Amino acid sequence: MIDTALLLLPRLRDAGMGDVVSVEPVTGGLAAVAGVARRGDGAEVFVKGFAEGEGGDAFGAEAEGLGALREAGVATPEVVFAGRELLVLSVLRDRPDSAAFWERFAHDLAHLHTSTRQSRFGWHRDNWLGRRRQVNTWEDDGFAFFAQHRLLRWLDEPRVREALDAGDRAALERLCERLPELLPGGPACLTHGDLWAQNVMAAPDGSPALIDPAVSYTWAEVDLAHLWTTAPPPEAARFFDLYAELTGLDRDWRTRMPVLQLRQHLAVIAQFEPDWGAADLVRATLAPFRRRG
Repeated sequence: MIDTALLLLPRLRDAGMGDVVSVEPVTGGLAAVAGVARRGDGAEVFVKGFAEGEGGDAFGAEAEGLGALREAGVATPEVVFAGRELLVLSVLRDRPDSAAFWERFAHDLAHLHTSTRQSRFGWHRDNWLGRRRQVNTWEDDGFAFFAQHRLLRWLDEPRVREALDAGDRAALERLCERLPELLPGGPACLTHGDLWAQNVMAAPDGSPALIDPAVSYTWAEVDLAHLWTTAPPPEAARFFDLYAELTGLDRDWRTRMPVLQLRQHLAVIAQFEPDWGAADLVRATLAPFRRRG
């Protein structure tokens, strides 16, 4: 068991926050150790770091992603400090799981996705999905980008090699070859990149706010798939219909979610043990692409 205060307090002081008097741990994140730090004047900030030490450029990339989303009109926490060992943010509120909240978020996410469309896929730098690098090399072809940098990229990860056999790997390669038949394509847009329900919170005024991004320009449905397949609360039911209406999604969008969510399942397999059933879900989605006999 990691002592959150013991880990984070020295890093806060090294970052110039010597007035921090306590750090209370928070749960919910998977990759980092996090807590709420109380300063001498009573103000609170959210702080996180990796137990193994510095996170390379992960926190700088995350801070940049938060800024990009904010500039595009989505509420995010303010960045107080971003360094190699520590990220300090303003404190958000737990989201109110009401139909009205999720309807507002449908408008916010639809605006993000429809107002940032462009032809190229990628980002000006690689960033991080959990503790693994997210490759964002620019591509003009969305199918090539998704195949190479969001699916096949994970096959060399040790845990993925252990979890998927040769037939699974070949099936994934065949699925990638057929992506133009399976997905509608379309333009890229700015995406959050790790949009499960746990990363949807509320700003101090109660409006929807997002945390823990892994931004890039890619298909909007990548964000939608992550929300759809990670047990959103019942109050979010109207979110999906409203988002589809606002963005002009066709009636078949639900059938595409398992293919798009392969990327996230592969990332989970690569990083976590147990993988919460991710390998089984990958194999189920790949089943039609396995050769028989």
